[in-house]
Amino acid sequence: MNTETTSTYKGTVIYFSHGGGPMPILGEPSHQAMIAFMEQLPQHIPKPEAILVISAHWEEETATILSGSHPPLLYDYYGFPEEAYSLTYPAPGNPGLAKKISELLEEQGLTARPDTERGFDHGLFIPLKMMYPRADIPSLQLSLVKGLDPAIHLKLGKALHPLLQQNILVIGSGFSFHNMREFLWDGSNPADEANDQFQDWLVETCTAALSPAQREEQLLHWSQAPSARYCHPREEHLLPLHVCVGMAGYNCQGTKIFDDYILGKRAVAFQWLSSVEK
Repeated sequence: MNTETTSTYKGTVIYFSHGGGPMPILGEPSHQAMIAFMEQLPQHIPKPEAILVISAHWEEETATILSGSHPPLLYDYYGFPEEAYSLTYPAPGNPGLAKKISELLEEQGLTARPDTERGFDHGLFIPLKMMYPRADIPSLQLSLVKGLDPAIHLKLGKALHPLLQQNILVIGSGFSFHNMREFLWDGSNPADEANDQFQDWLVETCTAALSPAQREEQLLHWSQAPSARYCHPREEHLLPLHVCVGMAGYNCQGTKIFDDYILGKRAVAFQWLSSVEK
């Protein structure tokens, strides 16, 4: 990783897979590798002063920022054990950072809307319960934009690049494989060549020494990658990655920090900017 880039910015950007609903918190066995990764991750990054999550589970007509001071939880899943609906995560919001995000987006010609009523969805509270169980770090969310245009989500990230001058953790909370019909709940991890093809393409796109133009072009046309639509019949779980790459900068190589199985399917995670301890 470029040491000049690392020293210039205080922020950390991460894209990872948040698992199947609340099941990581409930100890579902096929999430074991992911649970260990989430619990250990804070030991390898600076403790942030604020956390911004781009969640796959929130889409609006225009970019919307969760702006409440004490957001409730939004149990945006169904069919799980009763205990999944009594989980808590009382992290404070961050209205000041929400205002700054709105300003940065509008400076780049992007419409931004505050939302003071919505709660944290499970794209935020499930991973953060594992990472920061004390819930003492101010947190907020940014929505995806309906239509799921990759260009818009790259532009969102680019507009927010100045935030990385602060000690902020930005999380693209999605899933690098999200074909609901293909997940496995029996604990097995069978070979899946189609999934491997796309995961390998993601690793190359995010971590190789590509030119900024090459990286942007690949992300704009992600659906042409090998097995892209097998892995993402609908791309809402991939596009948080586009925001992350746009925010980190197309000239910034990511580091692969997870490559294992979740729900029987290979999934990957990446980190940009802050130093990575081996």
